[in-house]
Amino acid sequence: MILELSDEFDLEKNAESGQCFRWERTGPARYRILSGAESLNIAALGDGRFALDCGEPEFAAYWRDYFDLGENYAAIRGRIDPAADPFLAAAAAQEKGIRILRQDPWETLVSFIISQNKNIPAIRRCIESLAERCGEARRDAAGRPYFAFPTPAAVAALSEQALCACALGYRWRYVRAAACAVLDGTLELEPLRALDAPAAIEALTGLYGVGVKVASCVALFGLHCLDAFPRDVWVKRILEREYPNGYPMEAYAPYNGVYQQYMFAYYRHLAARREG
Repeated sequence: MILELSDEFDLEKNAESGQCFRWERTGPARYRILSGAESLNIAALGDGRFALDCGEPEFAAYWRDYFDLGENYAAIRGRIDPAADPFLAAAAAQEKGIRILRQDPWETLVSFIISQNKNIPAIRRCIESLAERCGEARRDAAGRPYFAFPTPAAVAALSEQALCACALGYRWRYVRAAACAVLDGTLELEPLRALDAPAAIEALTGLYGVGVKVASCVALFGLHCLDAFPRDVWVKRILEREYPNGYPMEAYAPYNGVYQQYMFAYYRHLAARREG
């Protein structure tokens, strides 16, 4: 099908945003996206048009929400006053097209547990190794094989040796603990969607191996709490350099997570240009 969008959506910016780890670049402006048990091949055609290898029913049932197409990101950017905050205005203008994907909370939880002290290529390799080891074997619309993201039961059934073979290192204990918590009902992820960001983060930090940073990422990218504001090394640096008198969280609520993504991407691109 052909998707036509009037709002902001950039495939490459989302793929490189650090919020998703199972987007595979298959060509110029082309990606295969794996999410949960689903797959999608998508290509940007220009002028807000995209070619997708699914039909309208499948798109409406899964991918429309996944891409958060019900949210007006141009309006979110329009809330920024360039005179009052020229840095954020510049970041949002440069990085428009990033959206906060509505990802599966279980997959997001495991992905960001794995992400601790790892770079993005290493995170992707770990996730693919885990999926290959215990995810369901499937084929996409073109017949290409892939593995669904494994269920909590499948992950919990893996031995320490099998988990460590996925290059998880010390994180294998955290991944298994998360799987067991979901399985035994200690952690119920779906009800967390109804909570605000602070409450969701508090609930997630009760899990073994999950600190505030990982919990904030799960709240933003897995539970779609758009006010969650993950603080990694990059974001801490931004706040120190660009907001020495304090970042106006209240003024930018309830979209601080969206603005954080603009700032994060903008600063990374500035650093890359300086190094280049």
